[in-house]
Amino acid sequence: MMKAQDIMTTDVITIKGSATVAEAVHMMNDLCLRCLIVDRRSSHDAYGMITETDIVYKVIAYGKDPKKVRVHEVMTKPCVVVNPDLEVEYVARLFANTGIRRAPVITDRLLGIISVTDIIAKADFVEQPKQMRLEERIQQSIQEARAICAEKGVNSKECANAWDTVEELQAELAHQKAEPIKKTAFEVYCEENPDAMEARMYDS
Repeated sequence: MMKAQDIMTTDVITIKGSATVAEAVHMMNDLCLRCLIVDRRSSHDAYGMITETDIVYKVIAYGKDPKKVRVHEVMTKPCVVVNPDLEVEYVARLFANTGIRRAPVITDRLLGIISVTDIIAKADFVEQPKQMRLEERIQQSIQEARAICAEKGVNSKECANAWDTVEELQAELAHQKAEPIKKTAFEVYCEENPDAMEARMYDS
């Protein structure tokens, strides 16, 4: 399972919020970049971002002089950030839900930047799509749950916990497919072993 830190670009170019948009344009053109990360003023401050879209929509579209407009006037701050341990599929979903194309990868400091281009060019979704991996994990977890229940008993705590794991994976797969679960693996198991249901009647 690839994570943001596995495919992010670590060579990140930053600019100060006090710089002019003209300076930002020169940097972006010289380095063939579509955005710049805006430095924090202090360790307690948030990172910002200025993109080519910000410049076109907020400066050029209104005929403003880029030499007189400061980066902090048109940047996005705080910007959406990504945790380095976030799986690539969730990065893609974050981008889809927010409509963004790139985001800085941050813990307590700036580690890199990840974009839709990084996802397309570097991720392993072609060879190992998440749905396929989840389906494999579900089948493996079902086998493990059945083995645990056979050893510990169908109404044991261990049996119940094992089926909890299976249902969490099934719920994640259903969310990926945007389809409801028709019948869980545990419900199928309970048809064979009705006593198993008693072990999952948790106290509220």
